[in-house]
Amino acid sequence: MADVPAGRLVDLRARVAEAGFARACAAAGLDLDPEGTPDLVVEHEALFPRLAVSGWLGLAESFMAGEWRSERLVDVLEALISTGYRPQLGGRPLPPRPYGGGELPTELVRLSSGDGLSAFGGVFASGVPTTVRTAVPNHGRGPATHFVDLTTFSAPAAVDREDLGDAQTRAVTMLLDAARVTAGTHLLEYATSGGAVAIQAAHRRATVDTLTADPAQARAVGEQLLLAGVEPSVHVSVIDTPVPGPREWRGSYDAIVSVEKLEMLSEGNRVRYIRALDRLLTIGGYATMQSVTATDALSPVARQALGVLRAYVWPGLDYPTAEDVHRLADRESGLRVIAQTHVGSHHEQSLAMQRSLFEGHTREAAAAGFDIAYRRLWIYQFALREALFRLGMLDTVQFTLTHRNRQGRR
Repeated sequence: MADVPAGRLVDLRARVAEAGFARACAAAGLDLDPEGTPDLVVEHEALFPRLAVSGWLGLAESFMAGEWRSERLVDVLEALISTGYRPQLGGRPLPPRPYGGGELPTELVRLSSGDGLSAFGGVFASGVPTTVRTAVPNHGRGPATHFVDLTTFSAPAAVDREDLGDAQTRAVTMLLDAARVTAGTHLLEYATSGGAVAIQAAHRRATVDTLTADPAQARAVGEQLLLAGVEPSVHVSVIDTPVPGPREWRGSYDAIVSVEKLEMLSEGNRVRYIRALDRLLTIGGYATMQSVTATDALSPVARQALGVLRAYVWPGLDYPTAEDVHRLADRESGLRVIAQTHVGSHHEQSLAMQRSLFEGHTREAAAAGFDIAYRRLWIYQFALREALFRLGMLDTVQFTLTHRNRQGRR
């Protein structure tokens, strides 16, 4: 990011990119006039060679470098994506790369979390659920369709930043309820979500194993468990692979919970992941997972815009559709999705609050060692994901799975 593209050909392409950027902003209704109240301000012309060479990734890197700024960042990104802005002719989305098991730094999560533990989206109390039993296609053997309890939450109303912690706690409560976690339940959490799931489950008097491939995350979660007074009920284990195979982890669990992990895995690791759930879940048990999913509206331009998240935050990021999750379970395991709950509007609100919290803690972030480029990256990624939720291109779904038959696939 420190090296601005240069050269004679780049200079020519940069002039074309500058003109294209001006046209896109005009088409999107964005004001660039510095004499008025501009929607965005270009501080340095280095933006344009970055656009010419790297497209949407260049736009994000230029923001990280401080070469342009906006007080309405979400609105700007939403407008550019909705109008189909393609800064790099012939550009392709940055492909996902293998996920190695690393997690977000716990200090970074704390500065943008309502409960101090969670990086995931919440569910606010003002949302009203509506459930319909719906027939969905069966992608495996057997009948052509099966039934799913499909629940949709209405958009939250009259919420503010102080509600975020409660919303994130409610999201965990819903997952534990769907997995039937009560006193005596043997629960597996993969991967650890910073302690939120394990602490709530321990308060229900469940016995919890939580797995991570990140030793630093394991230490941080151990500290949170100690502070919460639940350390005796929770065992934190470090594994050597992003997805535990039979050699890395064995056991039989009444319930399994996973929060926003599937979308971080490559296609091959998703197969290993669902097979691990199948293998580790006891017959009659329930697995629940919260995942951010792509909708049919997710455009090629939006996929290009997501390249910055793969380049700097989550290398394996690739949002599946809800149907992809059904297909994965039906074809690669003995599990079946029996319920799914859609809370995308709540995740959108969560992201807005997480961004606001982080912007209010930029000094603390600097003191924790996150430099100004990284702080801008963190603000940008919140804004980008919020814009995609606004556009209806992303959704958040809680899936409940159980074995299709008493034998399962062991």
